[in-house]
Amino acid sequence: MAVVAVVVFFSSSAMAHFGMMIPSDTMVMQEDSHTINVTLSFSHPMEMVGMELEKPNVFAVSANGKNQSLLGQLKPTRVMDHAAWIADYPIKRPGVYMFYMEPQPYWEPAEDCFIVHITKTVVTAFGDDEGWDAELGLKTEIVPLSKPYGLYKGNVFQGIVKMDGKPVPYAEVEVEFYNQHRTAHAPTDYMVTQTIKADGNGVFTYATPTSGWWGFAALNTADYTIKHDGEDKDVEMGAVIWVNFHDWK
Repeated sequence: MAVVAVVVFFSSSAMAHFGMMIPSDTMVMQEDSHTINVTLSFSHPMEMVGMELEKPNVFAVSANGKNQSLLGQLKPTRVMDHAAWIADYPIKRPGVYMFYMEPQPYWEPAEDCFIVHITKTVVTAFGDDEGWDAELGLKTEIVPLSKPYGLYKGNVFQGIVKMDGKPVPYAEVEVEFYNQHRTAHAPTDYMVTQTIKADGNGVFTYATPTSGWWGFAALNTADYTIKHDGEDKDVEMGAVIWVNFHDWK
């Protein structure tokens, strides 16, 4: 029985949670469709195990110095056979478009805490290449030091983990591949989620082994609690960014 318990614990702990935000395009050119769709979900992306995502508290885009709420444009959809959301967004002018969401707190009994993954992704359009490293002023976020688009597989991606606008020294960052075509197979459970740590300035570095969508989730404990069944419970506050890497041709 002891052996079985250990195996069950290992299997459940190997599955990292990720807020997900996947646009249909990250580099919109004149010849491309000028309307992109952005899909919001919550899952274990490498193992393609979905979870329910209730309608977020915040879904917005920051572009050309303005923030615009897109909550009213969300429509229900299904991702990995679980509740998710999708929105169409017409891009009308050059710019760098930062989409972000703050979900409702998700109660995770296995970890005895709530999970809030503030998630973002970046789209550029019509040749504009300024502002990809801007901070959105979120409770927690990963501020990219590498352009979060136009990357080849094997390129290094760097970011700064911030909480309340300040770098988080030695923050833990989980990394997972979005295995949407189910072509990737981890040799062991240890390799489903890769974990790295930021340095003393909150900077982390990762080189992707293959093309596709990669999620980076910097995890910290929030400075507040939420009650569950009358007890105060911790909140896992995740800063998540999704970046697409391309094949070299």
